[in-house]
Amino acid sequence: MPYTATATFCRPQSLSRRIFNAILGIAATILALGGLEARAAAQSLTETERRNKAAVEAGFGAWAAGTGSPYDLLADDARWTIEGYSLASKTYPSREAFLREVIRPFNARMKAPLKPTIRNVYADGDTVIVFFDARGIARDGEPYANTYAWFLDMRDGRIVRASALFDSVVFNAFWTRVTPAD
Repeated sequence: MPYTATATFCRPQSLSRRIFNAILGIAATILALGGLEARAAAQSLTETERRNKAAVEAGFGAWAAGTGSPYDLLADDARWTIEGYSLASKTYPSREAFLREVIRPFNARMKAPLKPTIRNVYADGDTVIVFFDARGIARDGEPYANTYAWFLDMRDGRIVRASALFDSVVFNAFWTRVTPAD
């Protein structure tokens, strides 16, 4: 007996509706699980993780308020690595080298200070990860805006090693376009 297959085709509208509903269901599940995971993680932080996270958040709060910065937490021998291919990408062997070669020249290119807005802060052992946006006005009147992720290794409340990631294209355009004030 010959086999005869019949195909049932869905109307495009009903197929797109089913795809939409499936995506909506998956998104809702991910959000629900993510919320549970975040609550569980917040409840399971160790004392060291809580202390490190609080110190970094306080540094960012001081930076946003114009009364300090997370750089105040840098140990003198902290190694700061700017990852990627920006004009400032390399490892700086000390707090002073990083401030002298990157932070002071950066600030000298700004008319209005850079202000951070934290998206999220994570703590795992001695590492604190900060995901944030920062905006300010450059000396040429143009805005500078970038998104950053910093991985900060802490010891005794101080940053001893850092890896920073950001949009190198935005940074390089700013760094070459704006000359630092004397």
